[in-house]
Amino acid sequence: MLAAIVFTLANAAHAAGADIAADAQPIASAAPILASDATLEASLPTLGDITAMLRAQFRVAPTESLKIARAVLAEADRHAISPILLLAVMAVESSFDRYAVSVAGARGLMQILPAAHPQLIAGAADLSDPAINVRIGSTILRRYLDESGGDLDAALLRYSGGGRGYARRVVLRMQRFDASLRRE
Repeated sequence: MLAAIVFTLANAAHAAGADIAADAQPIASAAPILASDATLEASLPTLGDITAMLRAQFRVAPTESLKIARAVLAEADRHAISPILLLAVMAVESSFDRYAVSVAGARGLMQILPAAHPQLIAGAADLSDPAINVRIGSTILRRYLDESGGDLDAALLRYSGGGRGYARRVVLRMQRFDASLRRE
């Protein structure tokens, strides 16, 4: 299943026109990329999968979990990013607390720092709104993936502002989500 996630990220970077060097994918070494398109499609989580996981593992209210799941699936599709990656970033950044605010002023599910991205924040009325926050956070993450040539570690390091161990925490969370969202 991790191979499917990595395959999704590699295909997304390729589709965006990024040149991905084989040695620039440290996560790919964790599992071989053997997933076919049919396997990849079958491995993507559904709206129900995500809402159930958010409710069970993070105690997110039913209506909130539905809003988050819809935002994740919409932006994952729009930006060609694995929904499991987006969920992992949110888990590490805010533990799915849409009202989270860091000491640095980062806000919402994906901890958007308004001062760092004023052009993306312009016109955004409420960064605690899951649809707005996930749209902006996904845009930022997609840009970092493209600029790093698809190197997930580099993109996550930049997303976190250089947070030590951040990429590893996100990848571990991706693996946990992958296991819990796996449909038998």
